[in-house]
Amino acid sequence: MSELEKLAAEVSSCTRCLLHKARTKAVPGEGAEDAEIMFIGEAPGFHEDQQGRPFVGAAGQFLDELLARIGYARESVYIANVIKCRPPGNRDPLPEEMEACKSFLDRQIVLIQPKIIVTLGRFSMARVFPNARISVIHGQAHKVDGIIYYPMYHPAAALHQPSLRRVLEEDVERIPDLLKGVVQLSETHAEPEAQQLTLF
Repeated sequence: MSELEKLAAEVSSCTRCLLHKARTKAVPGEGAEDAEIMFIGEAPGFHEDQQGRPFVGAAGQFLDELLARIGYARESVYIANVIKCRPPGNRDPLPEEMEACKSFLDRQIVLIQPKIIVTLGRFSMARVFPNARISVIHGQAHKVDGIIYYPMYHPAAALHQPSLRRVLEEDVERIPDLLKGVVQLSETHAEPEAQQLTLF
């Protein structure tokens, strides 16, 4: 059993917050353990809770379409969420729930060592850019401690606001160029807001 699989088993039996009482299944995450790209969403929804897999509902189908635009299958990336259990009624995650899950996601990032982390939605974005607005920084890359962070709108947002579909398509199409440029970027430990990359 790999370290990621051990972590997934730990997530599946977690009782750190009250969400475990109502879940059907925890949703640790899935994908390639050596993925260059990691997508981090916000929280499982109904379908994810039923299946124990991330992004399997309508938003997940759109994410699959976005990946296909740049020649990736979901099996070749890693997909996770900020919290691993579904909030009641799909409400926003609470601060204490995000804190309870924080070490799980931190450990996933360490184990996978992705070159790019794509944050999907404002709760995922706020882990690295706590004071930013997604409408301002989406599609802008920042390198922090060796990893490029790339905020995007959550695919579910495009289901509610069709105008965001093209925004997401344009943002995802920049990812291959970001990957090509990874070796040319120097390491930095500065604040993310100061590290916007002028690649485009």
